[in-house]
Amino acid sequence: MNQALFHGSLVSSSRILYTPSDFAKISLIHLQEIGQLQAQKPHISKRENLASFLFFTVLSGSGKLVYQDKVYYLSQGDCVFIDCKKPYSHESSNDLWSLKWVHFFGSNVSGIYEKYKERGGENVFHPKDTSSFIQIIDSLYQIAGSEDYIRDMRINEGLTTLLTHLMAESLHPDQIHTDRKRQSLMEIKNYLDENYTQRISLDELSERFYINKFYLTRIFKEQFGVSIYTYLFQIRITHAKQLLRFTDKTVAEIGEECGMGALYYFSRMFKKVEGISPSEYRKQWEN
Repeated sequence: MNQALFHGSLVSSSRILYTPSDFAKISLIHLQEIGQLQAQKPHISKRENLASFLFFTVLSGSGKLVYQDKVYYLSQGDCVFIDCKKPYSHESSNDLWSLKWVHFFGSNVSGIYEKYKERGGENVFHPKDTSSFIQIIDSLYQIAGSEDYIRDMRINEGLTTLLTHLMAESLHPDQIHTDRKRQSLMEIKNYLDENYTQRISLDELSERFYINKFYLTRIFKEQFGVSIYTYLFQIRITHAKQLLRFTDKTVAEIGEECGMGALYYFSRMFKKVEGISPSEYRKQWEN
C-alpha cells in the first residue's frame, strides 16, 4: 500500500479547498473541502486530530474504513460520518472506489454529532437511497465554486440540510421496537400532551402503561430525542407562552395552570429557557 493525500497518480479527483470568511468560521457551519475522486491504485490515507467532520458516500467500488478500533468494509451505497479529531484511515481495495466527500466544521457541529450518536446514528450506514446525499454534495460543490456574494450563507444552509438528513438516518424505530411498543410510546406521549398540567412521575407512567420505568426512559429518548421530563417541560413552557400572549390571566395563574407550581419556580424556569421573565415576555408582545 502507498501512503497518499489523495493526489498524484493514486487518484483522479476534482475538489475545492475552501477558505470561509471569518464571519463564517465564527457564526456558521462552514465548508473546508469538498470533491469527488476515483482511485487509480489501491492506497491508504490516514488522518488524526483534525478540527473537522467528514461525510462521504461510496459511488462505486469498495474499500475499508478504520475508525475507533473498528474496521468497516465499504461498498457502493455506503455512507460515512465521522469526527476527524479521532484517528482514522480509509483505503481503496483492488475494486477501485469512487467517492464523493465533504469536510466541514462549526462551533455547534460537535453537539449535533453527539446528538446523532445518542440517537443511534452509526459511523457507517447504508441508506435506502443515496441520491439526496449526492445532490446535497453536488449543490455544495457548485456553490463553493461560484461567485455568489452570500455563498457562505448558502453553504451553511446546505450543510444544515446534510446534517438534517443524517439525523433522519440516525434512528429507525421500526428496527428497534415492535409495533406494540411503538404504540405504547405514542400513547405515553399523547398522555403527556393531554395531562401536562398535572404532576407526572416515572413511577406513575410505569404503572399506568405497564412498562419498566428504566426501559421507558431509554426508549422514549431514543424515539423522540429528549427525555420524558424535558418533553413535559417543553410542553408546559409552550402553553405558558400561549397563555401569556393570548389571555389576561396573571403570571401566577398561568404557572399553576401549566403545572409549573409556585410563581418563583415558574418565573425562574421560564427565564432559564426564554432568557426573560414571563412578565417581560408578555410585555414584548403587547401592542
